Amino acid sequence: MADIEPKERFGEDRSEGISWNELMERDSRPAPEILVDDSYEYRGSDPIPVERYISEDFAALERERMWPYVWQFAAREEELIEPGDYVVFENAGRSFLIVRQDDGSIRAMHNVCLHRGRKLRTEDGNAEKFTCPFHAFTWKKDGSFDHAPCQWDFPHLKQKDMSLPEAEVGVWQGYVFIREMPGGPSLQEFLAPLPEHFKRWRHDECITVMHVAKEVPANWKVVMEAFMEAWHTIVTHPQLLPFTGDSNGAYRTWGDNVNANLVPFGVMSPHIQEGQGEQWIVDQFIKYNGRSSDNYDPEGDPMAIAVPEGKTAREALGDRMRQTYTEQTGYDHSDATDAEVLDALVYNVFPNFGPWGGFMPNIVYSWSPGKTVDTSVMEVRILSRVKKGEPKPPAAPRKFLTLDQKWTEAPELGGLGEVFEQDMDNLPYVQEGLHASKTGEVQLGNYQEIRIRQFQDTLMKYINGELGGFGKDGAQA
Repeated sequence: MADIEPKERFGEDRSEGISWNELMERDSRPAPEILVDDSYEYRGSDPIPVERYISEDFAALERERMWPYVWQFAAREEELIEPGDYVVFENAGRSFLIVRQDDGSIRAMHNVCLHRGRKLRTEDGNAEKFTCPFHAFTWKKDGSFDHAPCQWDFPHLKQKDMSLPEAEVGVWQGYVFIREMPGGPSLQEFLAPLPEHFKRWRHDECITVMHVAKEVPANWKVVMEAFMEAWHTIVTHPQLLPFTGDSNGAYRTWGDNVNANLVPFGVMSPHIQEGQGEQWIVDQFIKYNGRSSDNYDPEGDPMAIAVPEGKTAREALGDRMRQTYTEQTGYDHSDATDAEVLDALVYNVFPNFGPWGGFMPNIVYSWSPGKTVDTSVMEVRILSRVKKGEPKPPAAPRKFLTLDQKWTEAPELGGLGEVFEQDMDNLPYVQEGLHASKTGEVQLGNYQEIRIRQFQDTLMKYINGELGGFGKDGAQA
């Protein structure tokens, strides 16, 4: 590759395609400031050491110095409707019970019996008390100790010391977060500027209508970073190119924790030299976009969305989406921009939470370490807005896919299953390649992979003691 001179240009180059902000100027509705305010900072071009993806020693540092000190997305409120409803949340070697209390609050406690260490629960459910299946030590749903058989044999255990250890709980727009170690920024501070951006999109009116998790043969960071840039579309998802601005989307970063990739739909990729017209763009979108299954005929023919004379494909799709979402939800979407009903507004919150913005049925990603450094679990939820005036139904149960299963074995994902399978075709070989790397380095683009750079920078702040509970000398603060 040719050298770039002068150095001041590093981080300034952009795709030759139409820019995100130019698209916002052409939107059929005035775009809110959150979609047009640029927020990019060049973070250098140094490579990332492969050890961060393949070393068990590095994974141990993550478990010790990072995971206990960050807010982790653990559940949605619609999974915890009645008192006693609980979710088993497991991540990075810890297991928690997330439990709805009688007063409506939510508490999180360690899901480990204080007698011999058995997990109290392995599946979600409802309970007034948690009784260990091994020796029947029992705790109330608030985590306080209730009783045990043969308590005469434990005079050394005092009831006041037998409550299950708790984690902090925070709730934002229906998302339930926990933090294992107390202290540090509040949830709102940690998420900023996400609460300001999502005010308009009101995820608290939504529920989980699909929930699929899959074990993946790659490190959790390898898998997550595959979803933090759009330009892999050119070879990984070529069927999306006719209607996806893959390399001319916008990338944003804010502080240590939050970033976004704003990917336009209804426009051709800059990698396509000649298209077949606006109607072709619409037809390809309906046929291959994973979130438009309501507009797709299983026989294989796209149902008609005609592009009126004088309108673009993007405008026609925006008009149909506004109409559809208004009819489905009972909420007026007339002031929603084309971007907010059409595009992939993909946010990430450190370390592993990825909600999509906008008004359409929203995708929510999360990733967590697996049983080894070479495996992980990826979870995908689809949120949909509850129709105005109707009560919230319970969340859809989670379907778990093993290493040997494919995303397409969860038919509820529709076309998204095929898209995820294309991603999975790369990831095991990325993990194997990192182990086999001669250079020991991963190279990143300056702009399109800035979200990965920000994530890696923040991760190392925890590992090195600049954030979290460890000092730079490695001693616990």
